[in-house]
Amino acid sequence: MFIRQEAMEKAKEIQIKADEEFAIEKSKLVRQETAAIDTQYEKKFKQASMSQQITRSTLSNKTRLKVLSARQELLDDLFEKAQGKLEGYTKDKGKYEQICTGLILEGLYALNENKALVRARKQDYDVVRKAMEGAKAEYKKNMGDEVELQIDEKNPQPEDSAGGVSIVGGGGKIDINNTLDERLHLLEVDALPMVRQSLFGKNQNRKFYD
Repeated sequence: MFIRQEAMEKAKEIQIKADEEFAIEKSKLVRQETAAIDTQYEKKFKQASMSQQITRSTLSNKTRLKVLSARQELLDDLFEKAQGKLEGYTKDKGKYEQICTGLILEGLYALNENKALVRARKQDYDVVRKAMEGAKAEYKKNMGDEVELQIDEKNPQPEDSAGGVSIVGGGGKIDINNTLDERLHLLEVDALPMVRQSLFGKNQNRKFYD
């Protein structure tokens, strides 16, 4: 009877210990699985968040490129129309002569020499000759020096160019390009930031200005 009672108590003790160990192991496994699930969820959340950021960035860049492309097309169209209007400046011979006089004078002031060649389109020779006389008189009036000008018929400006002149000095080594094409190109380069700002407003991302 005593032995049986002791055996039953022993068995009960073993059962309780086994239940405790099972509960501890079960709790450990639950914590491990919970931690694994949390880690996996956090990883997937980060991946999803990164994917969303990449998508937003890609869409933002595509939109920005489309806007920049549209702006550039507008600017290109603007200067293309300006190029087409250059021909109108040469049709009025009186105004064109004044323009050529100013272009020649500008070249003479830059050269500061007593002899220079003037290059022009062949169809403009008559107008340019008159402009040369006006430029020489104005140069002498302002500078007090005579200047000898001659059309460089060996090297005319291309017939399909817009007009204007080049003034050559320094024994042919210095060529001041005052053609209408070149003046428009310089305007496009120098005035482009101002034109862009007038059309589209200030660039909020730009921190420095020339």
